[in-house]
Amino acid sequence: MSQAQVVVIGGGIAGLAAAAFLSGAAGGAARARVTLLEASDRFGGKLSGGEVGGVRVDLGAESMLARRPEAVELARAVGLGDALEPPTTAKAAIWTRGALRPLPGGQVMGVPGDLAALAASGVLSAEGLERARHEGATEVTDDVAIGRYVADRLGREVVDRLVEPLLGGVYAGHADEISLRAAVPQLLEIARGGGSLVEGVHELATRPRIVGTPVFQGLRGGIGTLPGAVAEACARAGVELRTRTAVDGLRRIPGGWRVVTADGEALDVDAVVLAVPAPAAARLLRPDAPGAAAELAAVEYAGMALVTLAFRRADLPEPPTGSGFLVPPVDGRRIKASTFSSNKWGWLERSAPDAFLLRTSLGRLREEQPLELADEELVARSLSDLGEAIGLTARPYDTAVTRWRSGLPQYPVGHLDRVARIRTAVGRAGALAVCGAAYDGVGIPACIASARAAVAALDEVLTPTTGENVTERTMGA
Repeated sequence: MSQAQVVVIGGGIAGLAAAAFLSGAAGGAARARVTLLEASDRFGGKLSGGEVGGVRVDLGAESMLARRPEAVELARAVGLGDALEPPTTAKAAIWTRGALRPLPGGQVMGVPGDLAALAASGVLSAEGLERARHEGATEVTDDVAIGRYVADRLGREVVDRLVEPLLGGVYAGHADEISLRAAVPQLLEIARGGGSLVEGVHELATRPRIVGTPVFQGLRGGIGTLPGAVAEACARAGVELRTRTAVDGLRRIPGGWRVVTADGEALDVDAVVLAVPAPAAARLLRPDAPGAAAELAAVEYAGMALVTLAFRRADLPEPPTGSGFLVPPVDGRRIKASTFSSNKWGWLERSAPDAFLLRTSLGRLREEQPLELADEELVARSLSDLGEAIGLTARPYDTAVTRWRSGLPQYPVGHLDRVARIRTAVGRAGALAVCGAAYDGVGIPACIASARAAVAALDEVLTPTTGENVTERTMGA
């Protein structure tokens, strides 16, 4: 009996998770001999950490959804269970209509489930609140843009001042284009039921399994520590881990695939997991799966910049309170959000009690000019908006700007149908699977779930056989 040889292309969290599931690094039996190829000089993709002002912080994603199990389970499987730590505070605000206003409780992705809390927040004008109290009737049978649906039901102001900034924090996109079915499927179920949207959201937000459990989890030292822990577990399980190894070609051969690296090395393997962004996947799949390549080439991406600012607490007469704030695009500000990291994460406050770190984000789909500005200008814009929003006058003693170009795939109406077509076409190519943020969700748990689904799609290839496999024929395994 022999194990299949699998190459995983792409070392973000989806590729790492696929390698872990294949090799047994995340628990269970090893399914294959695995080689993981990453083009950059590190693993982790948008999960990245670094030092700002002598303090270790996240420079990419900083938390993972805890109400889905995949990310927490993987963290525990690779030895980070004791490092899991929820946010210290989840008290967020909306900077709108000239003031910081509390994010209303009882909402789901900005869609209100408690009109009293909405009124008390002051986020909506009197006219906007009155419109929200009189729900419109909209029939939904399949998919629809979440912004247009909510505007029809509750009014444009709910979309502009609540849904848009919350969705923007996840996708850096536009609510009038993002698929309800793909982004917030639980709301589609409510919409199809035909009853009150507000009442449906209230029921969803107050379910016993949700109330009292943390929405998000972090890791002491930052979410940026997760890729390293998964990579180490993979190495212990025998995975060959290779950075600075770009893949230039992927071609079907009898019994498997030939993976050709940028330096001309050819790896003949039984199966491949593609865990790269859609444009890279499209390029590699064009020769043998042109239908999937065409669909992947049509996936749009948004870019954004993160500005991390380190202050001395002694320079802040009154440190900001809460976890941060969101900014509706309709208000015309330059930043779209700010996170008060030292308030949000207890581990960060404990590690640097004399410092206060916060970060801002700028840029979204088709509004990515900020990414082309100099670091100093992005810092200046952030400080200007922070001064107006929270009265911040101190100057940071250190700063860092992180640009995520083409970082967030967009999920327009019909996205899940596109994903189904991609997977059908990929499946026809044989012994090939795809995973990552471009498919089933941009969050960490969704990426990990897509990796598990990719491994499951290779079940037939991964089943040990007594016969000779392609790697034994071509690599002398």
